[in-house]
Amino acid sequence: PALHRLSHYLLAHYQKGTRPVRDWRTTTNVAIDLMVYAILSVDEKNQVLTTYVWYRQHWTDEFLRWDPERFDNLTQISLPVESIWVPDILINEFVDVGKSPHVPYVYVSHHGEVQNLKPIQVMTACSLDIYNFPFDVQNCSLTFTSWLHHIRDINLSLWRQPELVKFDRSVFMNQGEWELLYVLSRFQEFSVKSSDSYAEMKFYVVIRRRPLFYTVSLLLPSIFLMLMDIVGFYLPPNSGERVSFKITLLLGYSVFLIIVSDTLPATAVGTPLIGIYFVVCMALLVISLTETILIVRLVHEQDLQPHVPEWVKRLLLERATVLLCIRDRKKFSQSRTQSSEISGQAESNDSTAKLNHYGCEDPRECETAGGTRPAPASAGQAEGSPRMQGVLREITAIRQFLEKREEFRDVAREWLQVGYVLDVLLFRAYLAAVLAYSITLGTLWSVWRDA
Repeated sequence: PALHRLSHYLLAHYQKGTRPVRDWRTTTNVAIDLMVYAILSVDEKNQVLTTYVWYRQHWTDEFLRWDPERFDNLTQISLPVESIWVPDILINEFVDVGKSPHVPYVYVSHHGEVQNLKPIQVMTACSLDIYNFPFDVQNCSLTFTSWLHHIRDINLSLWRQPELVKFDRSVFMNQGEWELLYVLSRFQEFSVKSSDSYAEMKFYVVIRRRPLFYTVSLLLPSIFLMLMDIVGFYLPPNSGERVSFKITLLLGYSVFLIIVSDTLPATAVGTPLIGIYFVVCMALLVISLTETILIVRLVHEQDLQPHVPEWVKRLLLERATVLLCIRDRKKFSQSRTQSSEISGQAESNDSTAKLNHYGCEDPRECETAGGTRPAPASAGQAEGSPRMQGVLREITAIRQFLEKREEFRDVAREWLQVGYVLDVLLFRAYLAAVLAYSITLGTLWSVWRDA
């Protein structure tokens, strides 16, 4: 009965359409509080943050006061929110009506203090910066202000101390993709075109993304493919398998980019650094394939190729081998020396064959038997001279062919050595570029993660 009598006493002549003050010059002070319960979604494309918060309001209604002794010592009562005056405090960043549960009651104390506690699903516009993805930190504001009443009618204040609001994570559900760092609060006044000032209370919700999932699913596969590309340089440069291996890696990375394209956040104002990282890795794979094609083309020259220019020999085969610390840089020069010795021996053998055109196996036998041969042998020698000359011409042609082939082999060895040295040089330059790029990105991401 006391509750019924008190409710009838308070609401019988209550005017909910008027601000509840006895003197219109009195300002209604509304204290507000905010606790973040969950981060529901972060839409980078539409720049929308969806959060679930516990929102509390507190103000004094001068027409909702009573003497507790007259009503069985009742000091607090719940009244329907539709039956009393409530401040028109809204969130400026609202972009859509959330699925917030309706709380039909407010608490009123005998001093006229009204407490309005309700959970709100907030869909607000937020400027999301995804450049540091997946190590990004977002700062989104929730601005509470009266849409109609200026600061002389309704003033805002903070219910609790700013330090208590900042690190209050008692109700936050932190098992999702985002973790709550802190909530900053700030009061300020603003005016529009020299009109009356309005009071607003800003809450800055600072959240950070957990990067473990994206590190495992995006960064590690890319790093493994780049490591395999570096390992592919250890295939012999004169082997055709390196080209097919590099092409397979390039195709695999293209498929990988197609798969992860839906995972990367997309906005119309910027591109995350990880997207640039993938593009640069793709470009490095293309450069690696181009370098491989160049080296394979260089070491697979066909016959009738020109000799290696002298300036190339001096630059690559002498200076570059010293700078690159190539241990076996003398093996091709030794092979060329051996080829020259073989050619010299062939020429000496040719001269000997021309002197010994009588077909003797030993020149001393020809000298000892030259003056003592009988007449029939001289006649047979005269008859066999044209045949012997034909044999000598055939042997000379074979010798020239072998010398020419050996010369082609020497030229091929020279180009192979040039290709080997050039391959080592380009590989180390490529490795230095990949390491510098990786160290730079790793440093940036480490700084962002620990910030």
